[in-house]
Amino acid sequence: MVDQTSLGLCSLVKQDGTLELSLAEVSVSPPKDDEVIVRVEATPINPSDLGLLLAGGDVRLANASGRGSQTVVTAPIAPAAMRALAARIGKPMLVGLEGAGVVTNAGASPEAQALLGKTVSILAGSMYGQLRKVRAADCLILPAGIRSEEAASAFVNPLTALGMLETARREGHKGLVHTAAASNLGQMLNRLCQADGVPLVNIVRSEEQVQTLKGLGAEHIVNSAQASFRDDLVSALKATGATLAFDAIGGGKLAGQILSAMEAVAAGASPEVYNMYGSSVHKQVYIYGRLDPGPIELTRDFGMTWGIGGWLLFQFLAKVGPEVEARLKARVASEIRTTFVSHYTRTISLAEALDPNVIAAYSRRATGEKFLINPSLAIE
Repeated sequence: MVDQTSLGLCSLVKQDGTLELSLAEVSVSPPKDDEVIVRVEATPINPSDLGLLLAGGDVRLANASGRGSQTVVTAPIAPAAMRALAARIGKPMLVGLEGAGVVTNAGASPEAQALLGKTVSILAGSMYGQLRKVRAADCLILPAGIRSEEAASAFVNPLTALGMLETARREGHKGLVHTAAASNLGQMLNRLCQADGVPLVNIVRSEEQVQTLKGLGAEHIVNSAQASFRDDLVSALKATGATLAFDAIGGGKLAGQILSAMEAVAAGASPEVYNMYGSSVHKQVYIYGRLDPGPIELTRDFGMTWGIGGWLLFQFLAKVGPEVEARLKARVASEIRTTFVSHYTRTISLAEALDPNVIAAYSRRATGEKFLINPSLAIE
């Protein structure tokens, strides 16, 4: 058997402060006994992918040269952003966390051979490419009839939603708060919380997003753009008893506003008791996104029993261990068309992913707009 050649989307940060995006030829060696080669047919552009792909480049100033597989896109990176990118300067990086496709070649082991011709989902990195070699054990096998487009987002969003609920249970919280809640992930979390009977407070930023979640049967929806936001949030927290929040925004005042509202509910439960240190109810906000890259602003009116920390899916999975991870993945596979269904605005080829106008569209990270790359589409 000989090596195969695959085109993959590559991101390079150059010493002169330039981001360079291109399609690179990658050699794929024959699979070992426990490995398979997957023809990638669908891979989503997640917010977590954009950080690696665009590296803080100013895509408004993107410039493209060449055509088809020879296209090269450049964009300037601000000096302040370059300081954080020092470790990746001059190192071409293939992009794409997850995706799905059909197993076209397999090693000699029974486990690998059993996957030939099957549609599988994988979380392996370097997924914005035509071929991906992985261990057979790392493939999520989908029920018969599931298409690659349906399985493309079987890891990041579904496991994040399940991880949020698992975290709440392990830490003793009975309800959740979620920001940017009309997103693809937010909609999954709504379906999951409804199925599992977990109270959920959804924070959104527009009336359109309110209506989207109402259409999904969400009960507690709060619009942060409304003047009544704090009062509405306090009412929703009182109704749900939520003391744990997952924040996709990151910067700004929202994390502090959530803690403040949680404290108002906790202190209001025993109004006759005064404590200069606030209530004894622990209030926790986990920041898992960076839609606002600015600093976190806190107004300390939420007592002393609180916490703010980061939450990352991969660290969560390492912490809970392989048995819990396997249980969560099994649920994703069985509910991929229901609880964990994903919807996409547009499917594009690898070449289209290098079109500056398309880059401008998917880099907006707009709620309800999710792009899917199909690397198997023809490139001129």
